[in-house]
Amino acid sequence: MRMSPPALPRRVAAEFIGTGALVAVIVGSGIRADTLSQDIGVRLLANAAASAIGLGLLIALIGPLSGAHFNPVVTLSEWWSTRRTGDSREVLAYIGAQLAGAVTGALLAEAMFGRVPGAWATEPRTALHLLLGEAVATAGLVLVVRGLRHIGRPGLAPVAVAGYIGAAIWFTSSGSFANPAATVGRAFSDSFTGIAPGSVPAFAAAQLLGMLLGMVLAGVLYGTRDASAEPNPADARRTG
Repeated sequence: MRMSPPALPRRVAAEFIGTGALVAVIVGSGIRADTLSQDIGVRLLANAAASAIGLGLLIALIGPLSGAHFNPVVTLSEWWSTRRTGDSREVLAYIGAQLAGAVTGALLAEAMFGRVPGAWATEPRTALHLLLGEAVATAGLVLVVRGLRHIGRPGLAPVAVAGYIGAAIWFTSSGSFANPAATVGRAFSDSFTGIAPGSVPAFAAAQLLGMLLGMVLAGVLYGTRDASAEPNPADARRTG
């Protein structure tokens, strides 16, 4: 028998804490990598490894509470698939918590390394090929999340999502932000993982476009049926 989910305030708190922790890992590992090596490959490897490991652990810990979205793109795509029965208040609350958590996490990372929190990033990321890379990265993320749900394997999310993000940091030109909230948070850190505030709107637009593409791809590959929503015969036996 499935347990009822936690109350909305607890789920929102989980999204705030989880997103904050994730961005602190991303930004903090980038700052640390900057201090340890001048080799861009070494810095990218360190940041990708820390980001993937941190994301996987956070999904495993917070997934049972809020679903561990940590990302407006994931929240919106999940809401769309259940829009007939979904709660729009939850969507707004989740996205607000994710944005606040991302900014908090970036400021925390800056403070942990003795930097003055709140300095705007200065790295511009407006080139068309970077936006294309960001759309591809986000589409792949949505496809992984939706695909796991369609095949009835959401329990693989900690490994699958973390593994995808770790790979996408390397194979996409943008470095795979793939998260509008994290993008906003990273604008508050003038470091290896930062993005200039003026580049944020274009990145967010590319991410939303990627979300739509990922949902279309999931529909083409798996159809509209969601295996995780189908009744489990084992549950029926236990409750019958």
